Amino acid sequence: MSHSAEPLPMTARASGPLRGEAKVPGDKSISHRALILGALSVGETHITGLLEGQDVLDTAKAMQAFGAQVERLGIGEWKVNGTGVGGFAEPEGVIDCGNSGTGVRLIMGAMATTPITATFTGDASLSRRPMGRITDPLELFGAQITAREGKRLPVTIKGAAEPVPVRYKTPVASAQIKSAVLLAGLNAPGETVVIESEPTRDHTERMLTGFGATITTEITDEGRVITLQGRPELRPQPVAVPRDPSSAAFPVVAALIVPGSDIRVPGVSRNPTRDGLYVTLLEMGADIRFENPREEGGEPVADLLVRHSALKGVTVPPARAASMIDEFPILSVVACFAEGPTVMQGVHELRVKESDRIAAMEAGLIANGARVTSTEDSMTVHGSGGLAGGGAPAATHLDHRIAMSFLVAGLASEQPISVDDASPIATSFPDFLPLMQGLGARID
Repeated sequence: MSHSAEPLPMTARASGPLRGEAKVPGDKSISHRALILGALSVGETHITGLLEGQDVLDTAKAMQAFGAQVERLGIGEWKVNGTGVGGFAEPEGVIDCGNSGTGVRLIMGAMATTPITATFTGDASLSRRPMGRITDPLELFGAQITAREGKRLPVTIKGAAEPVPVRYKTPVASAQIKSAVLLAGLNAPGETVVIESEPTRDHTERMLTGFGATITTEITDEGRVITLQGRPELRPQPVAVPRDPSSAAFPVVAALIVPGSDIRVPGVSRNPTRDGLYVTLLEMGADIRFENPREEGGEPVADLLVRHSALKGVTVPPARAASMIDEFPILSVVACFAEGPTVMQGVHELRVKESDRIAAMEAGLIANGARVTSTEDSMTVHGSGGLAGGGAPAATHLDHRIAMSFLVAGLASEQPISVDDASPIATSFPDFLPLMQGLGARID
């Protein structure tokens, strides 16, 4: 499955029980950060379990363009010989980040305090997404930035020759904003401080600590205050990337809604800043057991055992949104198979992801027989214990999570559900189709 200019239609049909082991790919967020921090270290970083989806491969190419030596040793096994903090070279060409908002935003931060110039671009979907939330704080460090109207890609950054440390309160709950500011702060003198009113995924803080940076986090009246000491010498580290909880969500939900299913998903990250979907599914009555808890690469992981379950609707509070922001599309699917309404609050960030995910899921689910209502900041699915309809095509809007969500829905609907283009799935889950077919899913 590859992402190309040619659309790749796909159809999912009602399936028998799903059985077996689902070895989902490595965590995308951690994979991006491992490559970037490896490139900012002095010496060789060895990475295992790297997600080899297109988004991460684009970040690997970008690190090469900035002067790091990046080499694939085997499946999921890579090594990075870095340039050190402040050592990026000026790239010869444009940095194309494809579909990856995480990749482009973190790389912008990593180079914004080095006196080089780089231009960033992406695909049609990424080029519609807002970059001002990243470029605004980077300008505070002294970077000079030009962008297309609306502060959208392509963006050109002239890195600060004499960067200054920044104290920045994030305007929205976003790990991408926090991470970009912290990465920029690596090459600024003194302390760079990020304040977030709601906790977001903390992979950057964990990994910076592992690579030798001095970084502290404290809870104050202002919120969660993260302080980074600038200009450390980052030390290369072995990074074992755990399996991605966002990717695991698709076989997990499929098992919950397809009668008779019983699957195992090994080695999934249980990072508490990423665990919101699983907390919600347990509240809904999902039969999910977490076995063999352990730590890999500085991250808590466990094996998931999942069985088909009778589910009930719940209300997801706004405070949980940041810990499951990528999982709301698939939650809206499982909500169709619950009894009663599932109310998702505080989800305005879904409006500016790879697509307007609220609008895309609402339109596709309604077309397939579900009852869905929404506001700018909420989405409600009125579950009736199943998806009575199906049979209607769903538009994916070049969004991998929309595509996978509707394909999972089709596995338990009365009529098949088709998506117009499944090719973007390769950006995050290149083995989605063979993995799901291996469990018994009828997708073609």
